Amino acid sequence: MSNEPVVNFHFSVDFSDMIGGFSEISGLKAKHEILEYRSGADPTYSPIKIPGLKKYSNIVLKRGALKDDNTSFSWFNNIGLIVEKRDITIKLLNHQHEPSIVWKVKNAWPIEINFSELNALKSEILIETLELAHEGFIMERLGN
Repeated sequence: MSNEPVVNFHFSVDFSDMIGGFSEISGLKAKHEILEYRSGADPTYSPIKIPGLKKYSNIVLKRGALKDDNTSFSWFNNIGLIVEKRDITIKLLNHQHEPSIVWKVKNAWPIEINFSELNALKSEILIETLELAHEGFIMERLGN
């Protein structure tokens, strides 16, 4: 087993028909809410803390907008009374392109799509940002 830290710049995102890779991913966060409780007969004047529900942050994916790919906008645009939820797999890859850490995201769906500003005075790639709500993830360390 290696004690070498993993690098975070080589990764892949897998879900259905999305073309191309993403340049940035954020929001892989989970936390427990804290519930405070105190019995009225408790001789101490402070509450005890117990774990509550687990909460997950939204995941934000960024990539250069592609001329021939409208899949993320179509997915976002088709949200209505029925939501197409998708499972997503995010893999952090080692130098041999093998997964080191894998996040399996459950039932994700787009809540926001955003494009970087258009500016005639700059020569930059148009960035498409897709924000996803989801119902949690599991993380697997594969120990390469």
